[in-house]
Amino acid sequence: MLRRSRATGPAAVLAALLGLLMVLGLSAPASASGLNDAADSLKKVQVYVDPAMNDRFSKDQADKLAEKLKDADKPIFIAVLPASEAYPTKNLFGDLRTKVGIVGVYGIWRGDQFQANSDAKALGKAATDRIAGAAFRSNPEDINATLTEFVDGAAKQTKGDGPQHSTSTAWILVPVLLVALLGVGVFLLFRRARKRKEEQVRAELAQLRTVVDEDITAFGEELDRLDFDPGAPGADDAQRADYTGALDSYDLAKRTMDEAKKPEDVRPVTEALEQGRFALATLAARREGRPLPERRVPCFFDPRHGPSTADVQWAPPGGAPRSVPACADDAARLSAGQDPAIRTVETEHGHQPYWNAGPAYSPWAGGYFGGGVLPGLLVGTMLGSMLSTPGYAYAGDHDGGGYDYNDGADAGEYSGSDFDSADFGNDFGSDSGGDFGGGGDFGGSDFGSFGD
Repeated sequence: MLRRSRATGPAAVLAALLGLLMVLGLSAPASASGLNDAADSLKKVQVYVDPAMNDRFSKDQADKLAEKLKDADKPIFIAVLPASEAYPTKNLFGDLRTKVGIVGVYGIWRGDQFQANSDAKALGKAATDRIAGAAFRSNPEDINATLTEFVDGAAKQTKGDGPQHSTSTAWILVPVLLVALLGVGVFLLFRRARKRKEEQVRAELAQLRTVVDEDITAFGEELDRLDFDPGAPGADDAQRADYTGALDSYDLAKRTMDEAKKPEDVRPVTEALEQGRFALATLAARREGRPLPERRVPCFFDPRHGPSTADVQWAPPGGAPRSVPACADDAARLSAGQDPAIRTVETEHGHQPYWNAGPAYSPWAGGYFGGGVLPGLLVGTMLGSMLSTPGYAYAGDHDGGGYDYNDGADAGEYSGSDFDSADFGNDFGSDSGGDFGGGGDFGGSDFGSFGD
């Protein structure tokens, strides 16, 4: 008997230890794979029931709810979970929404509570709260009745298709073919229009390049004729600054024009030339001991003449008189009854004043005169008519401008973790949405925060 006791003693201790380990294993919280399992199930059948809740929500009930969701064909997802550490209240909605990754409505029964949250594109947060709250309060402690009522109510308002969405090809074959043919036609028309637009842009830029190159060359020749030595005894810092500014403007204009890809890229070129010519005018005044010139726009008749010195009355052929800025030479010509020296450019109708050469010249002129001056100066001319429209100087055609952004996936579409956490900001068990959480307060935990 003594030997038998000694033999069985270790075995009894080992059995007790194994039993304790089993008890501890059963009572330990489930691994994080529980949430992964829930997400996998929701993506397939839109319902997940943790095994620990099978005694309260049977497989038959879960199957019927899944069938109801399939028939509804809406992105509504239901999880029935125990109130355990495997599903902590903090970030539970956010983590589940991230793992499922579909824009939709999410309802979670946890322990004795029920709460729902939603992406705004699927169903408004207020509506989600009210539907869930009414379902919970109308069916105390009845999981099946609560979830069924919630799904019935939410399905009527939720946007988008469910993940199991499918339609018989017999019903959609003809419409799909028609849509496909229409899409091909639209694509071909769009591509043709785009090609035509690209060709127009290239032609307009080539047209402008000739004129701008003439402007840059003329400015370079002015610099060559300047005969200014920054190191000369009479040169001071202010003169050297003016000279350096003119050189910098010349270099900037050449570099910017070399990089131009579209007509509107010309505007900063002529802005640089205008700045450079004003610097030369200021330098000339300093060297000659004259008062510094007033900052004025270039001569209207030809910006290559440099800054204007006065406003004069002038009328284009067949147009009404208007006040325009002119250089001293053009002002003298007009005063003597002569025509000003007008800048002309080559067109398909021969040489024309730049304001009658077409809309391609708007960015060229806009760089010299600015957006607010030209329309008034050019009333009654071809360019003036175009500049008076909202599309002045290609304002609506810049790369990157206008409405060209993706505002996220729509209801029923996959968005992954890209969703608005504010849509899921209520704490599980809080009194938001009409105090529908009830049945046990979680102490203000952060169950409803998506990723916060």
